[in-house]
Amino acid sequence: MSCKNCQIKPVIKLTNSERSLCKNCFIKYFEKKVKKTISDYELVDKNDNIVVAVSGGKDSITTLYLLNKIFSKRRDIKIIALAIDEGIHGYRDESLKHLKKFCKKYKIKLNIYSYKKEFGKTLDTILKTYKKVPCSICGVFRRYLLNKKSRELGATKLATGHNLDDEAQSIIMNYFRNNIQVSARSGPITGIKRDKKFIKRIKPLYFITEKEVTAYSFLMGFMDKFNECPYNPDSYRGKVRDMINDFEAKYPGTKHGIITSFMELLPVLKDKYKDANEIKECLSCGEPCSQDKCQACYYLDSVVKIIK
Repeated sequence: MSCKNCQIKPVIKLTNSERSLCKNCFIKYFEKKVKKTISDYELVDKNDNIVVAVSGGKDSITTLYLLNKIFSKRRDIKIIALAIDEGIHGYRDESLKHLKKFCKKYKIKLNIYSYKKEFGKTLDTILKTYKKVPCSICGVFRRYLLNKKSRELGATKLATGHNLDDEAQSIIMNYFRNNIQVSARSGPITGIKRDKKFIKRIKPLYFITEKEVTAYSFLMGFMDKFNECPYNPDSYRGKVRDMINDFEAKYPGTKHGIITSFMELLPVLKDKYKDANEIKECLSCGEPCSQDKCQACYYLDSVVKIIK
């Protein structure tokens, strides 16, 4: 079988169609699809200062590369990178080495903040005594720092590398947990209410499958020895991911179906929950939250401070 567009030997068969594309045609297809998402959902505005959350993995590297490629010639648009070092030995330290080389090559300013400096302990140290699901505390700290530090960097938008697979997993997880209100804040551009302390998040890869991101990253030479987080297999998300992948293998198009149906429901959800929660300020740190104390401060007081 040859590439549908130019009859050259293909490198990938698209997940949700019968099309097979060669390297050049696939790269064009991929980049066009990302640009369409940015345009259709108005992810980028004039005079935006976009901070890209990067880990060194394929999704975030691809997001950073494409935003920089698309907007580097725009004088009114600024692109900078923000990485969080959780302190996972043999994993995050290695991915950050790759990220530093990438940012140096493409002349992108990289800002790195660590759990150790911001919270006093690395994740490895915290998890020696915290025996619950690692992702629960790590995710809270990571989201906290991404919002706080991107705001301190003057961001108007925070771009993340979430792809279609990630979003399908989140949608199903929220259904299973009866967190429909959380889903209402999702989409290619997140949030319902606007608050100056919440940096609006954008997801340029929202309609791109993980398979496509992996192929693009490999063909562009971005791939490194990416290892999965050693704490990830224990996560609830990991189990949901495996379940959806199993359905996709048996019933192709499942992931696209989840996203397509959700996008039809999203306007209704946003309207329903637009006045649901009052945005408060954490009494301990002043960061925005829905309770009197944010989850990050709760974990700092109840977990981190008691670790010797």
